[in-house]
Order: sequence, then structure tokens, then C-alpha cells
Amino acid sequence: MAVSTPPQRTAIPFYRDTRIIAIILQAVFAVLVIGVLWYLYTNMIEGLRRANLLPTFAFLRTPAGFPIAESVIPYDPSMTYGRAFIVGALNTLRVAVTGIILATVLGIFIGICRLSSNWLLRNTATVYVEIVRNVPLLLQLILWFFLTKAFPRVQESINAGGLIFLHNRGVTLAWPATTASFGAWAPWLWAGLLAGAGFYAVRRYQFVRRDRPGVALPWAALIAGTIALLGFVVTRIASGTWPVTLDLPELQRFNFEGGLTVTASFAALLVGLVVYTAAFISEIVRSGIQAVNKGQREAARALGLTNGQTLRLVIFPQALRIMIPPMTSQYLNLTKNSSLAIAIAFPDLFYVGNTINNQTGQAVPVILMLMASYLSVSLLTSLLMNWYNRRIQLVER
Repeated sequence: MAVSTPPQRTAIPFYRDTRIIAIILQAVFAVLVIGVLWYLYTNMIEGLRRANLLPTFAFLRTPAGFPIAESVIPYDPSMTYGRAFIVGALNTLRVAVTGIILATVLGIFIGICRLSSNWLLRNTATVYVEIVRNVPLLLQLILWFFLTKAFPRVQESINAGGLIFLHNRGVTLAWPATTASFGAWAPWLWAGLLAGAGFYAVRRYQFVRRDRPGVALPWAALIAGTIALLGFVVTRIASGTWPVTLDLPELQRFNFEGGLTVTASFAALLVGLVVYTAAFISEIVRSGIQAVNKGQREAARALGLTNGQTLRLVIFPQALRIMIPPMTSQYLNLTKNSSLAIAIAFPDLFYVGNTINNQTGQAVPVILMLMASYLSVSLLTSLLMNWYNRRIQLVER
């Protein structure tokens, strides 16, 4: 009986192989994209060469020659453009970090108020959200800036208990200041931090090993605070002075001395960003709380928990898993929206970068530096929020 051999398969020609065709098309597309980018780059370089404005970063080492009204670090016009750019970046970071913290607190409060059973509280929060988020941010910043300018002169400042003074130059407030005995208190601070961190690590390890839930952070903070407070009192008894005192502002002939003075531009920018972003965060909080299954609330009530305990211990921790991703977007928006500070003359990163560009004519390097700075801050914010999001996610066993 003859054995039939299976027919041999012939190889597919390369020009009919879909995998090879896909690779060829992608390579052609990549070459076209690179060619277009190269054409645009060479055309830009040729235009800048004719205008004698070839891109270079050498200007960063030359004196800036322009003042900056508000700076976190020491700065004067004799310093370099690089120093001025760093000042603008630090001003942006200060606004972004402070704004994110305050907007989160205000947004959570407004979001909870929108779910309140109190008619007045609920509708007041609703009116706030509907008005603020539908008015352009730039218009709100200008409004807040003109409101700060409507305050009286420094000599006629609005006094709030001797701790806060409102005037047309900004806001002056009492601020903590270190004394000569702070160095003697510093070891107590480090000891408190190390003790709190050690307790937290040990308790978390015990919870994981026993496979039981538990809360360690409040107790760790209590231990650290107790040690620091004990050292604070001991330092006062030993040296005769408190390590940290409250520096109260005093009105002199033309201005305040002592305390902390926030310029009108910074105050307007911070208030505008916080009020605007908090309206969006409040909607995220409201929707996140409503997304939690109502059976969770019913079970908490069956256990005898109050409404506050139910929200704090049961509902809000579960809602966080829903709220973190959209809140990350709002944090990024707040950081990028701070570039609108140029409209109210606050020397943020974009304002300083625009001034450097006007003086040096180096538009391409300055724009690249601005893009890299905003991109770095955004990526860092996303990295931290994504890490926290992974940390609080449920892990299936």
C-alpha cells in the first residue's frame, strides 16, 4: 500500500508577506517623519543664522540685569540669567505645592458639603461649584488681583488680631522664627522622627505578618510629637528661650518689619488657583463617594458607626481608589495653569523665561528650558500620585 506524502508548502514571497509589508511601511513612515523634522530644523537654523540668533545656552552665564520682585532664594540683577531662571522655577514650585495642598483641603470640604443633608450647606456648595468652574481662570485671577489692590494703604492696614494685616501691597502675617536655642532642640526633633519612623515600620511589619489590618501612622506621629514637645520644653528650661518663636510684624514708617509678607500678585494667583481647582476636585470627591456601594454605608450603620465615622473609616478610604487618577489630572492642571501668572505680574517660571527671551533673543533655548521644566514637574507629580494609587489599590489574594 503506497503511503501518500503531504504536499509541501511553498514559501510566501516577501512582497506578499503581511508581516514584512508592515515593517516596510513603518520604516517608510519613520523615514518620512525624520525627513520632515530635519527639513523644519534646518530651515529654522538657517533663518536664525541669517538673523544672527543661532541657539546657544551661553547666555545663562551672563548677568541678567533685571530685578525680580519676589524670590525664594537670594537674587539681585547682577546675577546670571541661569540664576534668574532658577528663581522663576522655585516661585512656580512654591505656588504649585501650596496650591495643591490648599485646593485638596478645600475641594474635599466642598465635595462633602455637596452631599450634606443640610439644605443651605448643600446648595451653597452647589452654587460655588457651578459659578467658579464656568468662569475662565484668567478672568478670576484678574478679579482677585484687583481685589487685593483695593485694600487700604500699608499705614491703614486691616488688622486681624495683630497676626494678619491686609494692605494694597499684599498680606503680612506672623511667621515662626528660630532662635539661638534651636540648635539644642534639633537633636530632639531627629530623635522624635527616628522613633516615630521606627515604630511605624515595626507596626506595619506586624500587621503584614499577622495578615490583619491596623493603623500605625497616628500613633507614630503621636510618639514623634511627644518627643519633640518634651525637647521643646527641656530646651526652654535649659536655655531660657524658646527654640521657635512667633515673629510678629510691626508697622514702621513706610512698611512692616518682621513676619512674612506675601505680595499682592502671589496672593491673587494662589487664591485664584485654589478656588478654581477646588471646584473641580469637589466634583471628583462627590462622584467618588457616590460611587461606593450603598451597602457599605448600611453595613457601617448596622455596626453602630456614626455618620462621621462611616465617612472617615469606611466610605472615604474606598472612594480614594476612584478619586486619585482624576485628582492627579487636576494637580497637573493647577501646575500648568500657574503660567497665567504673567497676567498679574507674578514672576513665575513663564514670566521670567519670557523676560529672558525678550532680552537675549534666544527663543528656542528658552522655550526648550520651559518645556523641560514643566514636563519634569508634571512627570514627578504623576510619578508620586501613581505610586500612591498603586499603594491603596486592592490586591486580590
